[in-house]
Amino acid sequence: MKTQHIKKAVLILIVSVSSALMWQSCTQTEQGRSYAELTSDVTGEIVAELTDAPFVPARIKAKTNTKVIVHLEVIEQTMRLADGVEYTFWTFGGKVPGKFIRVRQGDLIEFHLHNHPENMLPHNIDLHAVTGPGGGAEASLVAPGKSAQFSFRALNQGLYVYHCATAPVGMHIANGMYGLILVEPLEGLPPVDHEFYVMQSEFYTTGGFGQKGHQEFDMQKALDERPDYVVMNGAVGASAGENAMKVKVGESVRLYLGNGGPNLVSSFHVIGEIFDKVYVEGGTLINRDVQTTLIPAGGSAIAEFTCEVPGTLHLVDHSIFRAFNKGALAQIKVVGDENHKVFTGKEKEEVYLPEGSAIQRISSGKQATESKETLPEKSLTERLEAGAILYKQNCMACHMEHGGGIAGTFPTLVNSDFLKARADKGIGIILEGLQGEITVNGSKYNNIMPAVALSDDQVASILTYIFNRFENGGGHIKASEVAEWRNKK
Repeated sequence: MKTQHIKKAVLILIVSVSSALMWQSCTQTEQGRSYAELTSDVTGEIVAELTDAPFVPARIKAKTNTKVIVHLEVIEQTMRLADGVEYTFWTFGGKVPGKFIRVRQGDLIEFHLHNHPENMLPHNIDLHAVTGPGGGAEASLVAPGKSAQFSFRALNQGLYVYHCATAPVGMHIANGMYGLILVEPLEGLPPVDHEFYVMQSEFYTTGGFGQKGHQEFDMQKALDERPDYVVMNGAVGASAGENAMKVKVGESVRLYLGNGGPNLVSSFHVIGEIFDKVYVEGGTLINRDVQTTLIPAGGSAIAEFTCEVPGTLHLVDHSIFRAFNKGALAQIKVVGDENHKVFTGKEKEEVYLPEGSAIQRISSGKQATESKETLPEKSLTERLEAGAILYKQNCMACHMEHGGGIAGTFPTLVNSDFLKARADKGIGIILEGLQGEITVNGSKYNNIMPAVALSDDQVASILTYIFNRFENGGGHIKASEVAEWRNKK
């Protein structure tokens, strides 16, 4: 009997010790701070610095848990979605995505949500960083002209999405109501030279991609998950071209990446770089040497890399038609000296003809054959509108959005002496392709342009756009001119 009692006592002791160890483990964070430390009294208070994408606020330098006061205003306003396309966005702070919020693990956040009096609808906010009902949504629902206040303790480190959660939730998110809040360790993340804020999302419009004018939200397309636009930082080209982020060779970059959705998963990739580190799903797990990282709708990631060579890095969703046909593209321009130990650039180029023909043809599906039905000739305005869309779909990947091409590879279309000298106005180039060395504005190119199977009407629109948009003397090319040239051949 004594032996049984001893065994039972030992078992109870083991269970007790195990339970204590498990409780201690559960109350410790991966950074070693206990629940008691995270919820201890705060020292001092600051008003949070909030920034618009692609910029990120400076980290908080206090060495103890601090009270951080956040003021965020909901504003409904009409803004640019693409060139010539407007949309009425619902925003956190007047821009899409919403303001970037930066706090630290253990900070007490006093949150004020203001609904502008000129707004039409009630709104609230659900912060994925909040431990509490609705992520704060229940405590923050306010009508236009009202403000709501609630507080929460940032218990978990990570990069979190926030969004509106007012019914219908999907519609509020689809109209632009999302952003990121970073909860970093008390001492901050390791320093880097540049930090940028990039958030992907999609828009569902009554008109197709690039259709001019003010576009309304299309609920059926949203239900079918068929977006017309998939963009970085709220609009086509918002962080590309003249708005591209800028760094120098040798500098380190940290990207705070979010996906507002509301529907699509992002296959995020930087063309021309490899991620040295990825904080998977915006948490504390780190993966290394990553080419493409998945970001779920309503999720995030943190990616870091160092820029070893100059050039333009393209930030894309590698569901690639979204990038080049729907707007899911941002850019980082890296300036500085070449580093041929890492990358030489093109060393040699020559024509390769394994099949006996240098000219390849690109089919456009149903548009590959010319319709027997004669379409009415478009006006100049209609040609330019159609041409802008067709140029982005067929030409921009090589000749760039502003027609400048790529040095040594694809010739510029801007004020092109080569194009303006052609009697066919470039019609033959599009329909039959082009091979061999050419000189454009004094620079030599020796590449191959494939023939593109487009209709007479489409060719006329593209060339009218190129002649007018890129300083080639203007003009109005008609479908009948393209048909006449085609028939001669």
